[in-house]
Amino acid sequence: MSSNEIKIAGTSRTEFGKGAARRARRDGLVPAVIYGHGSEPVHINLPGHETLLALRTANALLSITIDGGKQQLALPKQVQRDPIKGFLDHVDLIVVRKGEKVTVEVPLVIIGEVKEGIVTMDQQTIALEAEATNIPAQVEIDVTTLEVGQQITAGDLTLPEGSVFPGEADDLILSIAAPISEEALEASLEAGEGDAAAAASAEEDAAAEGDAE
Repeated sequence: MSSNEIKIAGTSRTEFGKGAARRARRDGLVPAVIYGHGSEPVHINLPGHETLLALRTANALLSITIDGGKQQLALPKQVQRDPIKGFLDHVDLIVVRKGEKVTVEVPLVIIGEVKEGIVTMDQQTIALEAEATNIPAQVEIDVTTLEVGQQITAGDLTLPEGSVFPGEADDLILSIAAPISEEALEASLEAGEGDAAAAASAEEDAAAEGDAE
């Protein structure tokens, strides 16, 4: 799977500051800045709903036109969201060119289920070098044939064509751990309850000593 260009029309932004940003968002727009390749940063507004949908895809490749001018390819560099409502507050975009290599974080996706054991992920994403116009949406890992004690490292991954992992081949990605028995789980829960009771008792003793003083 590779990312497709998503066309979005932006407009120049001449007002700055929190007040201007609030007005833009009230009008359904998202303040953004686009920069890269030695060019001066350009401040723009993007359509809020379209941009929100586009950025649901990891490493979305955007084809941006500003005021109806020339198209520029860009990748999201930093996305700020409202922590409560989830809407976009601000987007930083970096200009890329066709054929250019970029380093991006690509999601790792588990395929299938193990016959026995628990999949323990050491990493949720992997850094890959890929062409800006051919960034994989994800890297799949089939775990159906794995057994307890086996591991998957970066060197074991089947990477999409044109993508390269720049790190060490023995970087751990995931491992298969033995399942926890009911007895061990109950013992762990009981130990946790005992620790909590002991901590509560210690707090009560400390409070009593403080009152005595």
